[in-house]
Amino acid sequence: MISSAATAQSLESAVMPGPVIQGHADLEAACQNCHVRFDRAAQPKLCLDCHKPVAADVRAATGYHGRIRQRECRSCHTEHRGRGAKVVQLDEVKFDHALTDFQLRGRHRGRSCSSCHQLRVKFSQAPSDCVSCHRKEDFNKGHKNGLGPKCENCHNESSWKEARFDHAKTKFPLRLAHAEAKVKCADCHLDNKFVDTPRECISCHRRDDMKDGHKGHFGARCDSCHTEADWKVSTFRHDRDTHFALLDRHRTVKCGNCHRAPLYKEKTPTRCISCHRVDDNEKGHRGSLGDKCDKCHNARGWKGTSFEHDRDTKFPLRDKHHAAKCDSCHKDAGMREKLPQKCAACHEREDREKGHKGNYGDKCETCHDERSFKPSTFGHGRNTPFALAGRHVKVACAACHRGPLYRTKTEGRCYACHEKEDVHFGSFDLQCDKCHVADDWRKVKKTEGVEPAGKAVLLPGKARAP
Repeated sequence: MISSAATAQSLESAVMPGPVIQGHADLEAACQNCHVRFDRAAQPKLCLDCHKPVAADVRAATGYHGRIRQRECRSCHTEHRGRGAKVVQLDEVKFDHALTDFQLRGRHRGRSCSSCHQLRVKFSQAPSDCVSCHRKEDFNKGHKNGLGPKCENCHNESSWKEARFDHAKTKFPLRLAHAEAKVKCADCHLDNKFVDTPRECISCHRRDDMKDGHKGHFGARCDSCHTEADWKVSTFRHDRDTHFALLDRHRTVKCGNCHRAPLYKEKTPTRCISCHRVDDNEKGHRGSLGDKCDKCHNARGWKGTSFEHDRDTKFPLRDKHHAAKCDSCHKDAGMREKLPQKCAACHEREDREKGHKGNYGDKCETCHDERSFKPSTFGHGRNTPFALAGRHVKVACAACHRGPLYRTKTEGRCYACHEKEDVHFGSFDLQCDKCHVADDWRKVKKTEGVEPAGKAVLLPGKARAP
């Protein structure tokens, strides 16, 4: 026996107006999948149960189905017209695109649906981002996909060529020369890449850096010296921004003369010798005076010196010492070792050549002064208890001072020097000055009763003068 439900189903199949579309074919065998018997108003609920994205738009009042005036689905979507029938029938002229999530503005108005909606793709699945339709324009207009998909940041629907991009809203606002010179986008955005564009000055101004003579030596921190106002004008102040103030002739020196190594990789030395070693060698010092150039020289000029020997040392220069060259005394050791202040340290050669041969010790100032090595300022009668008289005045020093002066005491008795001239052969008491006088060895004093005191007589003989 056939059930009433089966009988009703057979009856509905018999009266079905025609086959459904291919997408609904699997539902065709059971009419209750889409229809509620004797209740046409319940049909839209069954449609929404299957078409969940549309149901979501209706609930949220978004999209075309959420914005249109509520009506039955069948008023727009007809069925039972065959497997290949179009279930969606749209009037392109009367369709109100403003009810969708993508309103048509500017040049988008009046365009055919096929301009944006591709075949065999649901209308609701049409992309809403600009680049999906304008990828060709993006590539041909020079961007070459380098600006990303957000075309609306610069362009609008009225004209593709019109750009309303505000660079001030980026992390790199254009100021001064960057804005006034109307720099082209491609000048900074090389290869038309606008995403992750470097903001360091050197990225765009590397050629300027090489042209101005820096050649990469001063690093990538261009903003330390330059501003957007003018590349050629430097805002860097050496006196203010460093610990080495530029004075006098240093102020006109080119940066590269001192900063020879990469600026931020190696610390620039501040000692004079670091830059002026060549000057030191050419001026004759050759390193002998040490590396404290500022003790004698200043920034006004290398040739001038502010050093005063009388003021700055414990050895004031007088007379001929004043005209002597520095390296006359400061020789191999230069300023690096403390020089001895004794005369013999510099005048040892004169001592040997003048006949002293070291026998008179190193107290040269006893006999000599800075005016001249000759003559001697030594006064025998003033500086010793043995005054020179008579023929003793012209006798050479070495005739009496035969041994080292300060190590051997010179005998003051006549006999010490005149032993060989003694014609008495030691028969007297060796007090020669009782009879003889310094004027002439052969002259003798008259004895009492023979000649007045103080007179002398000339004795025969071959006595030699001292």
